[in-house]
Amino acid sequence: FAAESHVDRSILGPGEFINTNINGTFSLLEAARAYWSGLPEDEKAAFRFLHVSTDEVYGTLGPDDAPFSETTAFAPNSPYSASKAASDHLVRSYFHTYGLPVLTTNCSNNYGPYHFPEKLIPLIIANAQAGKPLP
Repeated sequence: FAAESHVDRSILGPGEFINTNINGTFSLLEAARAYWSGLPEDEKAAFRFLHVSTDEVYGTLGPDDAPFSETTAFAPNSPYSASKAASDHLVRSYFHTYGLPVLTTNCSNNYGPYHFPEKLIPLIIANAQAGKPLP
């Protein structure tokens, strides 16, 4: 699913990030819950709501810090990461409140169509194609 994902833009205009990443997640959760509630039991058991988040929710990892894990406390440092942390909490609440089966990923580099060219994966591909040094 699409989300607002550009940290620098979140600093200049946090409202879009709040609306898309929090309210958008809420809308998706409500639609998924309504759909899931009407499924036969065997299909309910196979259903999963996949929430794609970010490692940014964990904050900054210093060179001497232990790697992030699923038990690392959230420490968002930007409106973007705060909006994603809020959406993560919302997804978790739907699991605990309604029993909606959820999966959350906290990837450091998601990739897909319309990816911003300055992001790591598109930048590596573009630099490799142009014979430029890789970051």
